Amino acid sequence: MNCRHCSASLNLRFLDLGEAPPSNAYLSAEDLDKPEKTFALRVLVCTQCWLVQTEDFVGANDLFRPDYAYFSSTSSSWLGHAKKYCDTIIPKLGLSTGSFVVEVASNDGYLLKNLLTVGIPCLGIEPTASTAAAAEKLGIPVIRKFFGEKLAKELVEKGPRADLIIGNNVYAHVPDINNFTRGLAALLSKDGVVTLEFPHLLCLIKQTLFDTVYHEHFSYLSMHAVRSIFGAAGLKIWDVEELSSHGGSLRVYGCLLSCPRSISGRVAEVLEKERKEGLLRQETYFGFQARVDKIKEDLLIFLKECQKTGKKVAAYGAAAKGNTLLNYAGVKPDLVPYVCDAAPSKQGKYLPGSRIPIRPPSALRQELPDKILILPWNLADEIVEALGDMGKTKDRFVTAIPSLHFA
Repeated sequence: MNCRHCSASLNLRFLDLGEAPPSNAYLSAEDLDKPEKTFALRVLVCTQCWLVQTEDFVGANDLFRPDYAYFSSTSSSWLGHAKKYCDTIIPKLGLSTGSFVVEVASNDGYLLKNLLTVGIPCLGIEPTASTAAAAEKLGIPVIRKFFGEKLAKELVEKGPRADLIIGNNVYAHVPDINNFTRGLAALLSKDGVVTLEFPHLLCLIKQTLFDTVYHEHFSYLSMHAVRSIFGAAGLKIWDVEELSSHGGSLRVYGCLLSCPRSISGRVAEVLEKERKEGLLRQETYFGFQARVDKIKEDLLIFLKECQKTGKKVAAYGAAAKGNTLLNYAGVKPDLVPYVCDAAPSKQGKYLPGSRIPIRPPSALRQELPDKILILPWNLADEIVEALGDMGKTKDRFVTAIPSLHFA
């Protein structure tokens, strides 16, 4: 395989999680009698541009189906994150009713509704019908297509260029990252800004966040790789922020190469941090598999001990990252009988691969399990607070990543 960005040959393997179904391909009861489609889940490193990427190409239509079940608004902390961003970016860029903002992968309108409220014209681009419909109900105009260079040029022919393009946790989901980035450049106004948020590869490696690896994530991004991809598309990074979301993310600010914006010193600081931490050295990627296997083994030991001693276990959060963890560990309903999730779109379905049934959070209060395995560890504080009425029994709440931890 060749690198999706620079076309160099890929020979350095980072992680092998075997075969797995797409992490958001939740099953209905009728699906349980049918075979599941699975794909190899392996990750390679390009030693030329340092883009870390899944080995096997899975078509976007196999991953982002019309009934896509992830709704951003389910998380109150993520809604707060989006609101804070809007409150900051509007004055920072001087956005007004005469501006035009586009969000790529706008999901259910969790972010653009903040701009709509203050009268800033906006457009969502969202290929999944289920989430696009939710955004449209809020009054947000949505184009139900995948974003790329072709769509960007079509939009420019029909309307204004964008003063701001937002992409939160979409950049890693793009099969053709070069085409996508050229689309950003094509749609931007001459002084326009693009902000992209994505999990930082450095944090993934340091904290062994292997459950953020799934087919929907084609790329695992460093500042070095993104700078190279931007440059090839005619963009430059002029500022960056380090965020705590998803275990550690970057928010990069980009603009056209011709734009006179000066480059913040924070860009050089993050690049230097990546160099010091070894992201440009092959040996940094050795040994990650062994750390992943240790997490898997510790989880299985814990669950089997609970089974042996008669302790009831349930999981919370039917998240994609949880599916990676459960499927790699081989966890089935005999060890975790059910998972609860607040999203109505997931309730009544089954997790892909493990086929663990998804129930509403009320099931936890009815049955009061001895242990609750929180799968979206990045939302653990929010989840514990939401379930606080169950009583904060010592060691009831458990997370498995980056190591087994009792809340």
